[in-house]
Amino acid sequence: MLKKLLMTGAAGGVGRALRPYLSRMAERVVLSDIVEVGELAPHESFQACELSDRAGVEALAEGVDGIIHLGGISLERPWKQILGANIEGAYNLFDAARLSGKPRIVFASSNHVTGYYGREMRIGPQMPVRPDSLYGVSKAFGEALASLYFDKFELECLTVRIGWCFPKPKDMRTQAIYLAVEDLADLCERAFTAPRLGHTIVYGVSNNDECWWDNSSAAFLGWKPKHSSALWREEMLAAEPDWNPADPLVRFQGGGFAGSGHPDDPKG
Repeated sequence: MLKKLLMTGAAGGVGRALRPYLSRMAERVVLSDIVEVGELAPHESFQACELSDRAGVEALAEGVDGIIHLGGISLERPWKQILGANIEGAYNLFDAARLSGKPRIVFASSNHVTGYYGREMRIGPQMPVRPDSLYGVSKAFGEALASLYFDKFELECLTVRIGWCFPKPKDMRTQAIYLAVEDLADLCERAFTAPRLGHTIVYGVSNNDECWWDNSSAAFLGWKPKHSSALWREEMLAAEPDWNPADPLVRFQGGGFAGSGHPDDPKG
């Protein structure tokens, strides 16, 4: 068990869902976000921090022996927002960790790093990135940082390309990429207990009937998701409209992200 674990992005949806599981990973948990996270448990503390604030991030990382980095923008947004939260923020986090004892990091990447692959394909982490958005590009940047900081500085990191980590799917696409929070918690715990981690990339997906991703290269972690989206399959099939096969929502793994325009273009 870790002595002190930092989780950024603690006020976000995944952070709130994951928070109850952190007590089994660490004796003390530091939660961070730009907004308050609510009432704290005895083992928890809170530090507000903007990820683009280098000094603030260095203070966050001081004395921790594990980091779950969820912080940043989680949707497609104008470039300036992406730049501060996801590009500068990721750099600040990795470099602060380098200067503070090199704690292992679980980096929350996204399936949108490879969103322009077709839904008929099965892909793995060795395939070239094909981001479907500026958001996806920012996560690819974070993955490149993780690779550099392991190769050059031996800072170990598990990069998790998160699928759909919500209580239930909303359609057939998210049915295929559903990730139960308990499965994510187990994966994070294994990142901190594995004898050696290196820089490993894993697609964050539960044991669903349909799956586009191959995680065999990370089998050494022993991660075997317990949950499945099969429970909602009939409900999702019934709700699925008759899509045009050429529609990006159907054609690409990234769904609507692949079909959206540039977020900095004038609206209307």
